[in-house]
Amino acid sequence: MTRVFAIALGLCIGLVTAAQAEGRYKIGYGLILTNDLIGDTKDRWRTGSVASSRVWADGWQGQAPTGFGDLLEFRFNAEIISPESIGAPAPNDRPFAGALSFGLHTHFERAAVEYALGGDLVITGSQTGLGDFQDFLHGLVGATERGPATRQNQIGNEFRPSGVFEMGREFTLGAVRIRPFAEARLGIEDLVRAGADITIGSLTRDELMVREPVTGQRYRVVREDRPGTAFILGGDIAYVDDSEFLPARSGVSVTEGRTRLRGGVHWEGAKGGSLFYGVTWLSEEFDQQPESQVVGSVQFRLRF
Repeated sequence: MTRVFAIALGLCIGLVTAAQAEGRYKIGYGLILTNDLIGDTKDRWRTGSVASSRVWADGWQGQAPTGFGDLLEFRFNAEIISPESIGAPAPNDRPFAGALSFGLHTHFERAAVEYALGGDLVITGSQTGLGDFQDFLHGLVGATERGPATRQNQIGNEFRPSGVFEMGREFTLGAVRIRPFAEARLGIEDLVRAGADITIGSLTRDELMVREPVTGQRYRVVREDRPGTAFILGGDIAYVDDSEFLPARSGVSVTEGRTRLRGGVHWEGAKGGSLFYGVTWLSEEFDQQPESQVVGSVQFRLRF
């Protein structure tokens, strides 16, 4: 655990130093929480995650700059993936996994096409402390803690570099914005994905939105700070070639096709307080998974 914190601290210092070079300053921050307890309430599989972003640039004019590397995003993600029963998992269920990631990404726009490209170091296993943290929370509320089989068969301690690339273009039709996109991920999971997001309303226009990896929900990072609402609909399909979260030794097999369907609403008040709540339907990720699941996501900002 100490080793992980030392590596994380070193990465944070290095990334922030790089981001602040050449006249950049912090222009945005966003954080989104995802949990199935605010979805289908069943506490299983893609059970909980947090994603946060801090962005540095020399300013913001309503869109990403044209230069590669002019805008830098430091990204942190934490996720817990669990079998359906963490106390006594079925032999054909997925293994428990805790994952932390730290990465540097850039956003730029050319010929009306938006690009996002970056890399992350993904840390997995008991060294992250996420399993112990979940046990602590479950103990507080009297919920089931991880049993011996869950601990023994969890994803092991590893450091895995990963990369992600996304491109998309937004089309405006009055109050409606449609943004088709394509994405590729390589490392902790190898996949390609295509989909679209529809936004109805003025809020989030001219802002930098970052895609949360589990659900595909896009959260606000660089804001225009104006009151209003926006309703969100979206979905995507993916072809999955490999997943380190579903190794062959676990006895389960990766489902090659994945589908996500999502909806939500953004709201911001006159004083700057804001709230987003969204739900996402996730299709089965491994062949032995008996059914799909629904998770909820929330982002908020308090202003008084």
